[in-house]
Amino acid sequence: MGRRFAELAFTPLVREEQTVHGSRHLYERVEHPPDPGDRLGPDEQAFIRERDGFYMASVTETGWPYIQFRGGKIGFIHIPDDRTIAFADLRGNRQYISTANLKHDDRVALFFMDYPTQSRLKVLGRAKIHEGDAEAQRLIESLRVPEEKSPPERAFIIHVEAFDWNCQQHITPRYSEGELATILEPMRRRLEALEAENERLRTGG
Repeated sequence: MGRRFAELAFTPLVREEQTVHGSRHLYERVEHPPDPGDRLGPDEQAFIRERDGFYMASVTETGWPYIQFRGGKIGFIHIPDDRTIAFADLRGNRQYISTANLKHDDRVALFFMDYPTQSRLKVLGRAKIHEGDAEAQRLIESLRVPEEKSPPERAFIIHVEAFDWNCQQHITPRYSEGELATILEPMRRRLEALEAENERLRTGG
């Protein structure tokens, strides 16, 4: 855990809860590391780039947290530099709740999940939306994935404030269709070979 994440997440009430439940001494040791933890390293950048989606939380004008899933083809999440995450926002259900939320409070919390390896990366940042002008169109074109069928409507640029890796506990492994295809490919090839051998024996070839 970087120093910056602890500064943002460990509020006085959080520290109080940690003290009550006996975990305060564990986190005191990680609150003052030399690394501020506000820049994405090679591992974090590679992890994010390999995702086909993530969860993004924003805050409504009435103070309610709101979580939305953002997805696309692998490669739709860009890392222009070690403090920036960017993506072209695709047309969805057209409720525009997250878009509106960020106009009054630019803070976001992102969860990047890799279910097969039970890995989870949390990112806190501030988002800026680019929409409806030449700069927005330039950004959208630079961020969009050519083979994506859904039209992009705006560009999201997120300035990273802090990040933290979660433990693997309680994350149930799940697999996408593509991940299952990769895992099962050796079995598929073996079945094809057996079917071919059966056909050869059946026909006496």
